[in-house]
Amino acid sequence: MWEGAADSPPVLVGESPRICEIRRMIQKLGRSRSPVLLLGETGTGKEVVARAIHEAGGRGRFVPVDCSALTPALMESELFGHAKGAFTGAATNKIGLLELAHGGTAFLDEIGELPLELQAKLLRVLQDRRVRPVGSLEWRQADFRIIAATNRDLQAEVERGRFRRDLFYRLNVVTLRLPPLRDRKQDIPALVEHFLSRHGGERRIAPELMQVMLSYDWPGNVRELENCIERLVALNSGPVLHLEDLPTGLQNHLRGGAASALSAFGPAGPSAEGEQAMFSLEEMEKRTILNALAYTQGDQLKAARLLGIGRTTLYRKLRQYGIGRGELLARAAGQQQ
Repeated sequence: MWEGAADSPPVLVGESPRICEIRRMIQKLGRSRSPVLLLGETGTGKEVVARAIHEAGGRGRFVPVDCSALTPALMESELFGHAKGAFTGAATNKIGLLELAHGGTAFLDEIGELPLELQAKLLRVLQDRRVRPVGSLEWRQADFRIIAATNRDLQAEVERGRFRRDLFYRLNVVTLRLPPLRDRKQDIPALVEHFLSRHGGERRIAPELMQVMLSYDWPGNVRELENCIERLVALNSGPVLHLEDLPTGLQNHLRGGAASALSAFGPAGPSAEGEQAMFSLEEMEKRTILNALAYTQGDQLKAARLLGIGRTTLYRKLRQYGIGRGELLARAAGQQQ
């Protein structure tokens, strides 16, 4: 996933120690033609790093190949090309992606998805530096630098017999492991600003929203963060982005945090000993709001953050349930006793 625009040089955003180290490695690797294996979870920016290594070398074209997106029936033709008439539908000669990368860089994303048969053919291409299109007797030059990426443990795949050992060692000359976003949360504010400049123009993030983003683990990593920013911008017409339009994953995270915090200050109201109180949904919501306000000592902004709702939504709920200042003060006094 690009952290820079499609028509601009790749940008690796952040100043965490691991990202700074990866930047240094990119400059070193740009001066060589050695194969590079990028490891990391989905969405950690493997293509960004691959493009940056290619740009640092400044040779030829960059040809990305998403191995997980190729269907088995078309994979060989896409990689190696085909001759006219090689199979039904092959109306013309086709140049394969590996031949297209001649003199430049072939980036094989999710290489762990490549079938064993094609792994053997790829190894032959890397050794001979030439390809033979499907249905052709002619060999063509394909001398390129290979950068491969995967979210799998290729060493374990080798032991299971799902990935060729010889190809693994051919690719595993230099390995870079990209950290998940949860391990470099200090980069989140810079990433947010970067994606806001791309998708949101002059929009800003409310402080309470930034706090939620910093507390979330982002299982989809940088890609999920960008999608979140794009959604917030699309659903909010104001200059400041708030909590209300967060994606479901973050809403659930927020509600879970609120539930944990609210449980710290006890049950919503008294009940008979050994008997569980039963309330309507409206009564439960009212009591939850009162507990949150008591916990924050009447600070409505903090209570709204705790509940995962906007301040205006909280004001509307207070009016809806007829909760006045007197009831809030009484509840706060009761919590302090």
